[in-house]
Amino acid sequence: MFGAGKPLITGDGENANQVHKRRDPEGLLARVAASLRGAGRKPSARSFDAMIAAIAIANGLPLYTANPADFAGIDDLVVRPIPAPRT
Repeated sequence: MFGAGKPLITGDGENANQVHKRRDPEGLLARVAASLRGAGRKPSARSFDAMIAAIAIANGLPLYTANPADFAGIDDLVVRPIPAPRT
């Protein structure tokens, strides 16, 4: 993913192992699913939302959504509500 055996240094001094650990997609998706289960929600019914959340967390980005309740209870996710588009 980041280059075999090559260290990756980011602006804040993280090394390749720290970056890879934070951005591990399978691990993040599992963490998101665990957060959903812990909040009493079914991860299988929210699979697309869980993938979107994991991508946002992996990249250190907030998630802008008109449906913030869909992402409630997901640890480490910053949700930014926006108005629903008018139809």
